[in-house]
Amino acid sequence: MVDKKVVEYVGNLAKIAINEEEKLAFSEQLSKIIAYIDKLKELDTANVEPMREVNQLEDAVRQDEAFLSKDSEDILSNAPSREGDFFRIPKVID
Repeated sequence: MVDKKVVEYVGNLAKIAINEEEKLAFSEQLSKIIAYIDKLKELDTANVEPMREVNQLEDAVRQDEAFLSKDSEDILSNAPSREGDFFRIPKVID
């Protein structure tokens, strides 16, 4: 089990204040984490190929392609109010 001195040391490294109640709780939590890591070390990974990510997608991003945007007149035709080539909105700043 991780003792309170280790928790104090880690808290000091992290520059955080830890009260006695938190020291006890963190001590138990760190002990459980270390026990889980020790359990994972027992797994035989000799035939497991290393991965850089779970999905291993090649190039999931589409290629950049230039295209024409919609006509501004077509876009402005949906505006509730417009002034020339611009949307007209109510004043928001005095």
